[in-house]
Amino acid sequence: MSEPVIERVLFTTQQVEERIAEVAAEISAKYSGRELKLIAVLKGSVFFLTALARELTVPVKIDFLAISSFANQRGAPGMVRIAKDLDDSIEGEDVILVEDIVDTGFTTRYLLQHLAAREPNSLAICTLLDRTPRRIVQVPIDYRCFEIPDRFVVGFGLDYRQLYRNLKYIAVLNLEAPASSSR
Repeated sequence: MSEPVIERVLFTTQQVEERIAEVAAEISAKYSGRELKLIAVLKGSVFFLTALARELTVPVKIDFLAISSFANQRGAPGMVRIAKDLDDSIEGEDVILVEDIVDTGFTTRYLLQHLAAREPNSLAICTLLDRTPRRIVQVPIDYRCFEIPDRFVVGFGLDYRQLYRNLKYIAVLNLEAPASSSR
């Protein structure tokens, strides 16, 4: 099997930075005068969470979840399990679940149910990428930076076999192209 190659840049570093600043301004305006808790899903959301938190003008606390998902034998979405739970209570807090990408909606729905059961004051979703063509379960996306087509993307926390997370931009990865035709 050949190594995948970056087919094209979908969003440049500048586009990503500008859009995160715009979304952070929206969030800061809505939560003005309040304290906010951001919850990121490890590992992919860390880059987005950091960039978003730096742009917010309201007081921010941060916590993390890690999940494991298991597909059924046909490759359809299966069970989701919390591999690392929150360190602190979110009861009575204003919470934003920070996602790198919302895809089918199954995992996001599970996380929303899991967090809502802990009785936060409010619960919203902020995602870097929203891949709506693959949506099976509808979930309320309160803040989104970009909608993307049904393509495999990497960068800004998104990976392929743990690689490419550190790219400052978001790119389409061609999983079929031979490595010699890169860029």
